[in-house]
Amino acid sequence: MRTVAGRCDRIVVVGAGLSGLAAALYLVGAGRTVTLLERDDHPGGRVGLYRGADYEIDSGATILTLPALLEETLAAVGSGFADHDLRIHRLDPAYQARFADGSVVGVYSDAERMAAEVRRACGPAQAQRYLELRAWLAQIYTAAYDEFMDTNFDSPLDMVRIPAKRAALWDLVRLGAFGRLGPRVQRILGDDRLARLFTFQALYAGTAPAQALAVYGAIPHMDTSLGVYFPIGGMRAITAALAAAFTGAGGRLELDSEVTGIDYTNGCARRVRTADGRAFDCDAVVLTADLGSLAGFGIRRRRPLRAAPSAVVAHGTVPATVAQRWPVQAHHTIDFGQAWTRTFTEIAARPGRGRLMSDPSLLLTRPALTDPGQFVDRADGRHEPLSLLAPCPNLEAAALDWPRLAPGYLRETLQTLEHRGYHGIADHFTVDHLDTPQTWADRGMLAGTPFAAAHLFRQTGPFRTRNLGRTPANVVLAGCGTTPGVGVPTTLLSGKLAAARITGEFRHATGSAAPTGALGLPATH
Repeated sequence: MRTVAGRCDRIVVVGAGLSGLAAALYLVGAGRTVTLLERDDHPGGRVGLYRGADYEIDSGATILTLPALLEETLAAVGSGFADHDLRIHRLDPAYQARFADGSVVGVYSDAERMAAEVRRACGPAQAQRYLELRAWLAQIYTAAYDEFMDTNFDSPLDMVRIPAKRAALWDLVRLGAFGRLGPRVQRILGDDRLARLFTFQALYAGTAPAQALAVYGAIPHMDTSLGVYFPIGGMRAITAALAAAFTGAGGRLELDSEVTGIDYTNGCARRVRTADGRAFDCDAVVLTADLGSLAGFGIRRRRPLRAAPSAVVAHGTVPATVAQRWPVQAHHTIDFGQAWTRTFTEIAARPGRGRLMSDPSLLLTRPALTDPGQFVDRADGRHEPLSLLAPCPNLEAAALDWPRLAPGYLRETLQTLEHRGYHGIADHFTVDHLDTPQTWADRGMLAGTPFAAAHLFRQTGPFRTRNLGRTPANVVLAGCGTTPGVGVPTTLLSGKLAAARITGEFRHATGSAAPTGALGLPATH
C-alpha cells in the first residue's frame, strides 16, 4: 500500500464530517499532531443538524448501520460509548414499508421474526425464499467487506496480484456479484413488494436497483440483517461524541473555519489557509471536500464522473395528534408508489434526461418515536420533528430551477401523502428547512447530490476515485466520493483508510464479522 512519503508529524484535516472525524481520531491515536478545520459552527458535515426556534433535527443521514465501526473509531484514542454517554438503540423494525395496495411489511433483523413477517404478508413460500435471499446477501457481504470495503487500492490490478483480494474476487464472481441486483433478488423472492424491500437500498449507491451490481447486496444485508440503529439525541450525537473524543485526546478542532486554499511547494501541500486569514502549516492534508469542490484545492480529476441521483428533503415539525392518526407509526416509513422501474429510470437518467418521480416512493423519519426527548411542547400542544425525503434527479440529469420549483413541488409531494392516508400532513407539517439539489450544489456537492458519485462499475471498488493520487503527493482524500463509497459505515471506513495512507495499515479490528446485532444494545419497538 502506498503511503505519504517523508515525515508526517503535523496533519491538517479539512472537514469535520464523519470521514474527517474518523481520520483525525486514527491520526491522533497514532501520535500525530492534528488540526481539524470545519466551516460550520458544529461538526457533522452530512450528519449535521438544523436548529429550529425550540428544537434541533438531524440535517442529513438518519440510517445508522454497523455501529461497531463507531466503537472501533472511538477506540483509536482509547475511548468508548460510555465515555460520551452515547446510547445507541436497535430499531425493531428497522423500517415499516407501506405499499400502494395498503399492505404494510416490517423489516426485522432477526431471521425468524422476519421470516414470520414475510409469511404473514406474503405466504409460506415467500418466507422460505426470503431465507435463501438472506443467506446469499450475507455471503456477498462477507466476501466484500475486508477486501473491497475496508481496504485501500493502489491499482485495479491489486484484485489479481494480492492473494487475499484475488480470493475475495473469486468468491464474488462465484456468487454472481457482478450481475444485476434487482433481477437476481426478484428471481429469488418472486414477490414484487419484497423485491423492493431488498433492492431500494441501491439508491444509496446512486443507481437504479435494476442496474446496480449485485455486489451492492451488501447494503441491504446491513440494513435488513445486521440491523438499523439510532442514537439517543439524534445522529448528531455521534459526531458530537467523535469530536469530543478527538479534542479529549489532544486534537485541535477549529469550528467556523472555512478553508479557502492550500499552498503547495514542489508538489506538496505545506499550508492550509482559512477565510479569516489564518494559515496552518502541515506535513500532510486529509481533504474531505466534496468531489465537486476539489478543483478549488488544486486537485484535478482524471475523468468526468457520473453523479448519483439527488433528493429533496424537508425538515420541520408536525403536531403529534396529527401524526398519531397516520396509517403507519414507525421511526422510518418507506411509502412506496405503485410504479417502480419507471420512477428509477426518471431520476437515475443520463445527463439531460432526468425527470421528477411521477409516482414517488418517499421516506418519512420520525425520531421522537424512538427518542421521546425530541418531542417539542408548545402552547398549542405537543409537536414532533419530521423529515421527508423524496429522491429526485441531480442537476446534470435535470437542470431544474429549484429556487422557483421547490415550494410547489413540496406542496405536491405533501398532497400525494395526504391522498395516501397521511391526513393532515399537507396542512400541519411546518417546514423550517428545505434542501434541494440546488442547496446541495451551493455547498459544493457534485451535480447537486449529497450521494456523490454513483457506484457504477467504473466508479466502484478499485475504480473509484482513489484517496491518494500521484499529485499532490501529500494530500489524501476522504469522504463518500472516494474509497469505499457512500453511507455512514463506509464514510467512517473512508476516514480510517485515509489515515492509513499517512501512518501505514491499521489492522482489521472489525473485518467481515462486522456487527451482527449482538452488541448489547437495547432494541426499540
